[in-house]
Order: sequence, then structure tokens, then C-alpha cells
Amino acid sequence: MTQFLVIYKAAASAAPEAPEDQQAAMAAWGAWMEKVGTHLADPGNPIGKSWTVTASGAAPGGNALPIMGYTILEADSIEAACQLVEGNPMLSDPLAEIEVAPIVPIEM
Repeated sequence: MTQFLVIYKAAASAAPEAPEDQQAAMAAWGAWMEKVGTHLADPGNPIGKSWTVTASGAAPGGNALPIMGYTILEADSIEAACQLVEGNPMLSDPLAEIEVAPIVPIEM
């Protein structure tokens, strides 16, 4: 099986603020993780505001949709990994995006 990096992108305003909304969001994430089951290699974490580093230095950066978090899944193909992402709670925001990319091991 191959590991896939799942990157969640959404506006910061998409995060629930009210405690009951946060609880509902966590329940939805728990249900999705249970559905994914043994394909969940690392549930991941939320990610704070990023900076961009170039040859000129570092500065607060980010795209129109900042990266909000990540998960690592295991699947036989990228198509299978994308199917596992279907129903992910992040997709309840119509402006959110989820990117799925294979993690390519480097042999030393």
C-alpha cells in the first residue's frame, strides 16, 4: 500500500466557533475516521498560519485558501485514496478543497 498526504484547505472563517458547533464538527470527523478505518495511517492535526520562505527570506504567506490541516491515508491507488476522502467533513464547506498526493519514499 502507498501512503497519501491529504491536505485540507479552507478559509479560516470556516472553523466553527460555538462550542456546540465544535462538538458537532469533532463528531463528524470521528465518524469519517471510523469509516476510513485501517486506511488511516495518521489522523494528522490542524495547521496554523503559514509563512513562505524564498531565497529573499521568510514572510507571512499563504494562498487564497490556506492549509488548515492534514491526514495520511494508506491506499492501493490515488483513486482509492480519493474515494476514502469522499464524505470528509471538510467538504461540507462548498469553498473548501482537499488535495491528495502520494508520499514518495526516498531510498538512501
